[in-house]
Amino acid sequence: MVIAVVRTVILYLLIVFGIRLLGKHQVGELEPAEFVLALIIADIASVPMQDYGIPLLMGVIPIITLLCLSMILSMLSMKSLRLRALLTGVPSILIRNGEMDQREMRRTRMTVDEILEELRLQGYTDLADVRYAILETNGQLSVLPYAKRKPPAAEDLDVEVSEGGLPVVLINNGRLLSHNLKKRGLNDVWLKKRLDEHKLHSVREVYLLTVDEQNQVCLVPKEAD
Repeated sequence: MVIAVVRTVILYLLIVFGIRLLGKHQVGELEPAEFVLALIIADIASVPMQDYGIPLLMGVIPIITLLCLSMILSMLSMKSLRLRALLTGVPSILIRNGEMDQREMRRTRMTVDEILEELRLQGYTDLADVRYAILETNGQLSVLPYAKRKPPAAEDLDVEVSEGGLPVVLINNGRLLSHNLKKRGLNDVWLKKRLDEHKLHSVREVYLLTVDEQNQVCLVPKEAD
């Protein structure tokens, strides 16, 4: 029993020390290569924890080897931009000047719902407020608004601004969400007028259509593949 506890404590402290060597404050900041490393280390450590017939060194040596390899690759990536791009990837600009880059979103497999959720989490409900939205290599979305949209500018200037309310998605990647249309008290006639304004003939030609509580409309046509 004592041996099992000692082996578990040693492996646990070794893993904690190894993760701290990565220089990250939280798991959510791990880059892909580092996240895979953490998973492999956890899997290797679980074997000698459960099977007492396996020498402890059979778990310790692979873990130390992986940590050394990670440190070497980390130092090499600091000197080589190509190696760093290969190991960690490069940031992707998903929104540029208030417009979604649909090709980049397809490449990163980022859906409309996911990017709208990320924007709401950071306090942005209107694409027109966002100059750049960048998907970082650790999976986090960085949102850079226009200078005039940065809070609390309106409050500092003592300017009254009307609240647009929470936008509701009516069309998502060519699919009409009829229940949201009815929820906003709108109908097919209203929808057709919006399509006509943008010289569109059908819902399938729309990538995103939202409307807020003040009936402010945001329509993004679908780009050709």
